[in-house]
Amino acid sequence: MPPIKLDTGNTAWMIAATALVLLMTPGLAFFYGGMVRGKNVLAMLMQNFICMAIVSVLWVLFAFSLAFGHDVGGHGLIGDITDFWGMKGGGSAMWAGGVPTTVIASFQLTFAVITPALITGAIADRMKFGSFCVFVSLWVVLIYSVVAHWVWGGGWIGAKLHAIDFAGGTVVHINAGIAGLALTVLMGKRVGWPKEQMKPHNVPFVLLGAGLLWFGWIGFNAGSELAADTVAGYAMLNSIVATAAAMIGWLVVEKVRDGHATTLGAASGLVAGLVAITPACGFVNGIGAIILGVVAGAVCASCVGLKFKFGFDDSLDVVAVHLVGGIVGALSLGFLATHTVNSTVITNVAKTGAFDGLFYGGNLEQLGRQAVAVVAVLAYSGLGTLIIGFLIKITIGLRVTEQQEIEGLDTALHAETAYEMGAGLAGSLRSTTGSGVGTQRMAEADV
Repeated sequence: MPPIKLDTGNTAWMIAATALVLLMTPGLAFFYGGMVRGKNVLAMLMQNFICMAIVSVLWVLFAFSLAFGHDVGGHGLIGDITDFWGMKGGGSAMWAGGVPTTVIASFQLTFAVITPALITGAIADRMKFGSFCVFVSLWVVLIYSVVAHWVWGGGWIGAKLHAIDFAGGTVVHINAGIAGLALTVLMGKRVGWPKEQMKPHNVPFVLLGAGLLWFGWIGFNAGSELAADTVAGYAMLNSIVATAAAMIGWLVVEKVRDGHATTLGAASGLVAGLVAITPACGFVNGIGAIILGVVAGAVCASCVGLKFKFGFDDSLDVVAVHLVGGIVGALSLGFLATHTVNSTVITNVAKTGAFDGLFYGGNLEQLGRQAVAVVAVLAYSGLGTLIIGFLIKITIGLRVTEQQEIEGLDTALHAETAYEMGAGLAGSLRSTTGSGVGTQRMAEADV
């Protein structure tokens, strides 16, 4: 087989897409940072930014090899750590589409960065910074790299089961969502939750972050085609229209349930739509994207109250948005995938590959495959995160002291404050309570 030649057009697009996705982590930092109390905003920003530092180094050293190296033993479980160790060998080789390995590695690095960053929303306001750094280091190697190999790196979910995930419904969102839930259970509730209202301290920050996420997500989804082609165009269009539809779906539920459509709800619905369309963007048409968006927005908005019902303190509703949204998006492919968008999807007449969804002439088989992939990632990431978190908890500890939590993580952990505008404002920010997406809209007395 002749060597693949460099395709400058595809390579240029992938470089641009990588830059777009890298912007998403600072965008996420603002999205989450606006939702926490003023005394914790820098700690939230710091947790997101440190993911960029830790994961980037580990990815180049060996995590990329674990995720995308040749499958070890043909079992579909993990990649060969020696394939791309330190990017010392094979860095100039071309991937399908004529894109250099170094560009693919950079693009996938940005995914590996934002996935543990998503977890920070679940454990906001109470985790030690050093413990978080240790957690990220272990989690990205032992959990993220493994799941990425299963789905995208020639592992058993993608290559053998033929479950499909275009840009990360399982690898990123379900993975991060269940990990966030596991850590939340290990760490327990914030001081004062749920009796105290813990409102966002800066909603404009939230909207700014949501806008940056939407902008960067075009690279996240359309870039996952690894080429500048028609499927990338579908992925881009679907990422816009599904997100818009999800925002509408969330706001309708909010209006009916609470009597108000809020800016915080608009931002939350926006992100829920982005999450849900991520696994499906390159496999569904425009109608499918609208249907998925509306359903995801409504379902995620309805799930915000689960944390009050079951008593887990998911600070910024990572479970309702990322875990639930990721599951909705992954399972939707059993209904909405169509070969008219992506030739990876085939009719059920064939014996291998991913099948059309139920709404496009398929049967239940693809839905079953998607469900197996969802359950596998839930089980592995959930249990693995519990083990990693428990080991950290019994050694160096996971959580700050009660006094540090009351004081605020900005000063207690980082000796800084976000706002220096006079004692009056500082006091107001310090006493501002709450942060969750659902907390602002739901009266605690009714919980």
